[in-house]
Amino acid sequence: MKTIDFWYEFASTYSYVSAMRIARVAADAGVAVRWRPFLLGPIFKELGWNDSPFNIYPAKGRYMWRDFTRVCDQAGLPLELPPVRFPQNGLKAARLALAGQQAGWSADFTRAVFMANYAERRDISDDATLRELLDRCDVDPDGAFEAANAPANKEALFVQTEEAKAKGIFGAPSFTVGKELFWGNDRLETAIAWAKG
Repeated sequence: MKTIDFWYEFASTYSYVSAMRIARVAADAGVAVRWRPFLLGPIFKELGWNDSPFNIYPAKGRYMWRDFTRVCDQAGLPLELPPVRFPQNGLKAARLALAGQQAGWSADFTRAVFMANYAERRDISDDATLRELLDRCDVDPDGAFEAANAPANKEALFVQTEEAKAKGIFGAPSFTVGKELFWGNDRLETAIAWAKG
């Protein structure tokens, strides 16, 4: 089966939309998805940014929130602005999602975190919130946190972020098929078609 890599960051608005629809779009095309959580912070830092470009450039931020609302409406996705400062810190969630890949619960957990962030006004950096989301996905929270906080898993997330940088990824969501890079939720179908060949 052909495969597409889905690179996402829990702080990313448009990653929410892609996360909620990629499984269906890929399945319809007969393409497998590899869920690849990573961190945009280190990439932004190398660009000289200490914050989201949507905060650094207010006009861009205003446009993004309006466009994001339209995109969510079109996709039939609920949207409530996050309750804490945007962007939220997704480090713990990313470690958990990475730890869940081998056990097979990463995709469900990822969708639950995005829903918590952008539809339920939850603090996704809070351990209690993440434990509740794991429980919702029928995952043992204690075991998940132990796996997520293991030094090998922390290193794996660092390595995955470095891999994203090496592939030229500068934002999320991004999709890669071999050496081909596609950036943005609006490029999902194009990336799937490329993967399908």
